[in-house]
Amino acid sequence: MSKVEAIELQIEKLSSEELAAFRRWYAAFDAEAWDRQFEADVNAGKLDAVADKALRSHAAGQSKPL
Repeated sequence: MSKVEAIELQIEKLSSEELAAFRRWYAAFDAEAWDRQFEADVNAGKLDAVADKALRSHAAGQSKPL
């Protein structure tokens, strides 16, 4: 049995209160991991082309106010 399968089995055994607490914890954990990856991608320049394209489009009047 893989670690993921073992975790799945344990999650299935949680009470509704425990499951709610787990969801809150996991949402925060996942958001933090996503933030770290996003920051690493920004620092590595992986989003530069997308940002440049958006700025050029905006400067050309191809954007709308929100």
